Amino acid sequence: MGRTVFIVSGGTINDPEFIRHKVVEAQNPVIICADGAARYLRVLDIVPAFIIGDMDSIDTDTLEYFYQRGSTILRHPGEKDETDTQLALEYAIKLQPRDIFIFGALGGRIDHTLANISLLTMGDKAGVETRIIDETCELFIVSRSVTIEGQKGQTVSLLPLSSEVTGITLEGFEYPLSDGVMKLGMPYGISNRLMFPNGMISIQSGYLLVIMNSPD
Repeated sequence: MGRTVFIVSGGTINDPEFIRHKVVEAQNPVIICADGAARYLRVLDIVPAFIIGDMDSIDTDTLEYFYQRGSTILRHPGEKDETDTQLALEYAIKLQPRDIFIFGALGGRIDHTLANISLLTMGDKAGVETRIIDETCELFIVSRSVTIEGQKGQTVSLLPLSSEVTGITLEGFEYPLSDGVMKLGMPYGISNRLMFPNGMISIQSGYLLVIMNSPD
């Protein structure tokens, strides 16, 4: 089984020390940096294994700084269809990791935020557990079933990431569900709560986005 891979994207990271804590917790993950997100890692004095993108948002000094310290630079042309975060995720999947965690994928431009959330389906299709994490929440998708671990009373919101999600079953939640359906434009899955330290979510078809807000 492969190692854990961290991707650092260029969205909002209010507390870079949050990443340092997660790096220590993960015990030597492979770190991939999406272009200008290298600014966060330089502040932390963390050297990524790879920096990937068209290098339009990273200054030359920072790029040279990491190159001299052993980072592999994977440069792509500016005229490309993929976002830098997508390129980082595609490369991460090729490493056959155990799991992938994406930081800095939220905040900032809403178009990039939505694009990053949609990338969770790419990890699912590749059979790699892929999550977006920041200081306030954790996002992942369910396409079959999952047992989530948290704290009693923790807020968990569910949204369809496909036009329709069918056969939704929730166990261990304040508002349970059996064989439910969620459709775009009907966000009735907001602000559910765990009744126990864990809960079960299963679906029959579609992609269900799970947003676990950090405990109060």
